[in-house]
Amino acid sequence: MSARDVAEETVVPPSEERRSWLPMVGLFLAQVLMSFNVAALPVSLGGMVEDFGVPPTVASSTIVVYGLAVAALVMAGAKLGQRIGWVTIFRVVVATFALSALLMIFSRSVGWAIAGQAVAGASAAIIVPSLVALIAENYRGAQQATAVGSLGSARAISGVSAFLIGGALGTLVGWRPVFGIVLVLAVAVFAFSFTLRADRGDPGVRIDLVAATIIGAAIVLLTLGFNNLNSWGLFYASPGAPFALGGLSPAPVFVLVGIVLGQTFFWWTRRRTAAGKVPLVDLSVLVRPSERAAVYAMFVVVALEAALNFTVPLYIQIVQGRTPFDTALAMMPFNLTVFVTATLVVRFYKRYPPRTIGVFGFVLTTAALLWLSFVVTNNWETLPTILGLFVFGVGQGALVTLVFNVLVTAAPKTLAGDVGSIRGTTQNLASAVGTAIAGAMLVTILTFTVGRAVVEHAELPPSLVAQVDLDNTNFVSNDELRTVLDATDATETQVEAAVAINEEARLNTLQFGLLILAGVSATAIFPASRLPRYRPDEIPDPSPAK
Repeated sequence: MSARDVAEETVVPPSEERRSWLPMVGLFLAQVLMSFNVAALPVSLGGMVEDFGVPPTVASSTIVVYGLAVAALVMAGAKLGQRIGWVTIFRVVVATFALSALLMIFSRSVGWAIAGQAVAGASAAIIVPSLVALIAENYRGAQQATAVGSLGSARAISGVSAFLIGGALGTLVGWRPVFGIVLVLAVAVFAFSFTLRADRGDPGVRIDLVAATIIGAAIVLLTLGFNNLNSWGLFYASPGAPFALGGLSPAPVFVLVGIVLGQTFFWWTRRRTAAGKVPLVDLSVLVRPSERAAVYAMFVVVALEAALNFTVPLYIQIVQGRTPFDTALAMMPFNLTVFVTATLVVRFYKRYPPRTIGVFGFVLTTAALLWLSFVVTNNWETLPTILGLFVFGVGQGALVTLVFNVLVTAAPKTLAGDVGSIRGTTQNLASAVGTAIAGAMLVTILTFTVGRAVVEHAELPPSLVAQVDLDNTNFVSNDELRTVLDATDATETQVEAAVAINEEARLNTLQFGLLILAGVSATAIFPASRLPRYRPDEIPDPSPAK
């Protein structure tokens, strides 16, 4: 019987040391620091475009660079933390995150801003596994479950605050003061880090550079591929693609090569483990079906969240032509619900096993998306829509906390960094996939819907369609469409007919897209049924048996 099998049968003693929540305040703020920085970037794009005199696509490189740095380096960052020591490395990277905020505040060109986010992403790649390792180091049992839940709530509340505060500052003062808040948060986290329980690194830990290179390249290619499915082309290369491969878009090729490299990484890691060498990430944290189910559930729920976070701003800012502040208000029911649920769901651990909560959570997200697909309109402030976002937020908040907690409690404290790196990789990749798939799906459905409606509409002659390429329209507001049609020989009746088609097609696309997302959510119910069935007083002690 292996050590992990023996650990499965061992339970946590009823009496457990209770520690001060002061260290957790610093870890909570560290999660807020990263999430606020990410959420502040989209709000700041307009200001950067104006200040630096660059196109929006260039300014948005700050977002891409940050995400790529986190995803590509998080596994190597976990091993670096094990080697140096989690408290020490945590303080160092929080200080470098503060440096990235200074680069943003005093940047004189977009290059400085991109460099700032590269530094922030590299820092976050170590902060992400550090949070898990430091929670495991400082808390046990019910306190640990609560601490894990607070990380999910920190992501939600920082997203809301970044939109509200960033939107207000961007309108009244400018985009740079937003990163002054990032700097203040970094200083606060650094100060709180001195309350953390000290640990010692293991100089004997070696970083597998081959595996780090393979997984880094895989994540970069997968992220770039999924993120550019729309702009580079889903199958054939579009004019916006940087190059073509025999007429094919590089986006799906990147995805395919990334998948192959990912499989190569797992092969190499198993080979290295079998040889008795230290792998980049210990795959024993995924040895049981319940742990693999938790990772799959995490991927699905984060991808669904990313898809919804893409869809709502798309309709509010692009279709309705409203501000980021309006977007924050529209998403408030969802984000606040995620915040509250992620914090309070740990109370249900005393009554229900993870399996029950996981299945119920995915039933809620499926029901909410199904409901939204029928009741949603182009106005996001109706009561039925708010109710749907509320129910989805309950399921989302419960699931994010639950699946993360399952992984943390299932692994020995020494492998907490590996759990953190898996969490970081899964969440970053799922976010990219969710956003990209939602965008590609909605644009494809819209193109098909508009194309069919234009062909069937008697008042829109082929000559007018040819002038504006109306059968290939992307998501645009009614005012933008009228502006385009004003430059043609369209009559007032034809303009109104085209606007009506645009409105109906957008709404049908939104409803059908939400219906597809409900189907994706439903597919996760079965894997969720493979989550552990233990209760808190039966939580396995994953420490190696002596």
